[in-house]
Amino acid sequence: MTGRERVAADAAARGIPIEIIERPAAGSLEEAAELLGITPADIVKSLVVKRHDGTFLFAEIPGDRQISWAKLRALVGVNKLRLPEAAVALEATGYERGTITPLGSSTAWPVFVDERVAGRRVSMGAGEHGYSAFVDADALIRGLGATVADISEEIPPR
Repeated sequence: MTGRERVAADAAARGIPIEIIERPAAGSLEEAAELLGITPADIVKSLVVKRHDGTFLFAEIPGDRQISWAKLRALVGVNKLRLPEAAVALEATGYERGTITPLGSSTAWPVFVDERVAGRRVSMGAGEHGYSAFVDADALIRGLGATVADISEEIPPR
């Protein structure tokens, strides 16, 4: 089963309507948003995060923001979280970086969604390069039993 087939099957099993579209490669978040006809905030980054005990969680962050480690650590109740190496993320989810999504993950890790994602129609990884999944964020949150909280911060200017 391909990555996008896993995504579609898991979404269907959870009752989450999803639209997977093929898209050209993009060199930046802004270019990707333009290609999809949406704003950078409507592209959700699915980050797989490693806990100190070796387990993982998903953090869903608007594309125009970054993860707030302090807020996420406080919410999860741990002192240490980090992004794993690409090979570890692949092993934890079954997806390569750039395609990661909680839908169809090889392990159903807990999902934390930034509160700014709620109430929107968003685009996210679809399990394969060259594809994006469009989904109603509220249906995604319900279907995944996700925790919604303030877990992001503005990206500082360069």
